[in-house]
Amino acid sequence: MDCIFCKIVNGDFNTKFVYENDYVAVFKDINPKAPIHLLVVPKKHVESLNELDDKNLMGELLSAVRETTKKLGIKSYKTLINTGKEAGQEVFHLHLHILANA
Repeated sequence: MDCIFCKIVNGDFNTKFVYENDYVAVFKDINPKAPIHLLVVPKKHVESLNELDDKNLMGELLSAVRETTKKLGIKSYKTLINTGKEAGQEVFHLHLHILANA
């Protein structure tokens, strides 16, 4: 598979994870749009939110947002999911953005 996020999750780039469990990995965005810009990515390849049928994985993604922000002491933040090219999705592997000022 030629998916950059699958490669990151598989360890191809030695990316440092801010948070990780059996289902998701969280890492810094390489093109940040805020002082803190993290990506929450399922380890299983799912193209977008439209293809996510696994309710457990849905919960794991949101739980990872909460655990990551708690770990980093972030109280105020924005979460964003771009679904589809027209909505701004650039990497077609489901991911949630966590954006914060600090």
